[in-house]
Amino acid sequence: MEEIRPHIEKIHVTPHKTVLAVSGAGTQAVAWLLGVAGASRTILEALVPYGRESMNAFLGFEPEQSASAQTAKDMAKAAFRKAKVQLEDDSPPVGLACAATIATDRPKRGEHRAYVSAWDQQGNTLYSLNLHKGLRDRAGEEELVSRLLVYALMLLSGLDSDLELKLTPGDNLEIERTEHPAPLEQLVLGDAAWVVVRAGKMIVEGEVPGTLLPGSFSPLHRGHHGLAQIAANISGSEVGFELSVTNVDKPDLEESEILKRLAQFTAGETAVLTRAETFFKKARLFPGRTFVVGWDTAIRLVAQRYYGDDRDAMMMALAEMLAAGVRFLVAGREDQGAYKTLSDVPIPEGLEGLFQGIPERQFREDISSTQLRAMGGN
Repeated sequence: MEEIRPHIEKIHVTPHKTVLAVSGAGTQAVAWLLGVAGASRTILEALVPYGRESMNAFLGFEPEQSASAQTAKDMAKAAFRKAKVQLEDDSPPVGLACAATIATDRPKRGEHRAYVSAWDQQGNTLYSLNLHKGLRDRAGEEELVSRLLVYALMLLSGLDSDLELKLTPGDNLEIERTEHPAPLEQLVLGDAAWVVVRAGKMIVEGEVPGTLLPGSFSPLHRGHHGLAQIAANISGSEVGFELSVTNVDKPDLEESEILKRLAQFTAGETAVLTRAETFFKKARLFPGRTFVVGWDTAIRLVAQRYYGDDRDAMMMALAEMLAAGVRFLVAGREDQGAYKTLSDVPIPEGLEGLFQGIPERQFREDISSTQLRAMGGN
């Protein structure tokens, strides 16, 4: 421990904040990091998702293999996301993870190996370690993997690392650095859940406004701007324009089309790009948010046919959204010559709190993107 202490002290001085997740090996590194004064400046959370259920809950899915390079990357990515959520300042978030299979109390037919993944804003560094099988006992292999974790965290924290790993000729360590794709590419590939566009900058899974106005914005028009302003006044929070690059019954948007639609927003407006084509997905992605919709969308939200004609499925979905703190701010729309409002929406009993209407006197705009496309103008 005394040999490791000076290196950890250097880590604790840096501004980086880490969520650390280890499975199969690396618990010694957790003890080392927490055992040196100043750990709270570095470690946001340390996790050991060892069992199958725990790992699945941490990742949000079941990995194909418990000790693999891909699992280590997925763990580091999940850790990075947790770090971003937990940060209360502008410290750089980092995710560090280990997926390993090392010596146990019974012989193993396969290799003893460990994958350490270090994830930051710019990219991912993967350390693939094959250990000299039979050279060390479990404690010795645990120490080597833990040293590698500390080594990786030093580099992840912007430090030069002179920590000796104590590798032998029978050990093999490969290091691979991969830079993250551009934010929009990450979204299109499904590597990012959302991208925030603010002041001309794209931020992967950046801070999302408290109120969202979903739409295709093809084109963006004065009705969107007016509705956003009223919604901001009612909700008391910033309004972002949410655009899903996927659609239930249309092809995914091409990058050129996404950029074309984004170009309509001013530097002072916030756009949020997602792959959430349904409100159920949007609500799961952004709990606690207020979504601004028109009467026609509110009607679809409470129509059984949009839930496979299953009323129970509809009620469960709406109840989950209500429990997640989601609310729908509903603007009136003209329909076949009549102006329809929230009072014309058949809200199921007990779910009234999910909706709030916007009075006609506060906002009415009888224009839509569909009409503008038909007229060929704004």
